[in-house]
Amino acid sequence: MSAVPAKYQGLRSFAFGDGPALADELLDLVVREVKTATCSTEDEPNTSTPGERWIVLDGRGVPACVIETLEVSYISYNEVDAGFAYEEGEGDRSLRYWREAHRTYFGRMGRFSEDMMLMCERFRLVEVFAERVS
Repeated sequence: MSAVPAKYQGLRSFAFGDGPALADELLDLVVREVKTATCSTEDEPNTSTPGERWIVLDGRGVPACVIETLEVSYISYNEVDAGFAYEEGEGDRSLRYWREAHRTYFGRMGRFSEDMMLMCERFRLVEVFAERVS
């Protein structure tokens, strides 16, 4: 991770989504500060705590930016509200869009159910490492 400034060298890293195209799409929303929230199944290994910083990778695995977790809550899929859906920043930012997109996403992973528990995280963008090439 030589592109990562020394002050971030010890941070854990991850890419959003489940493939290169989705990673790049969601990263773009983060860099533009449209996406300020995310969720994952509660049993995924990358759990976060408030104040923790993460290096976000692009679809090729290149470090792109740092985010800082502001808040973590655990709620079921069917309890996610319109405010959180809006903060996730995807599609038209509606709860309807969020539900359809996440039903599809978690379904691809074989993990979807209406009452599945999610780790819902709000974060802020700390630093972008370099200009992104489209």
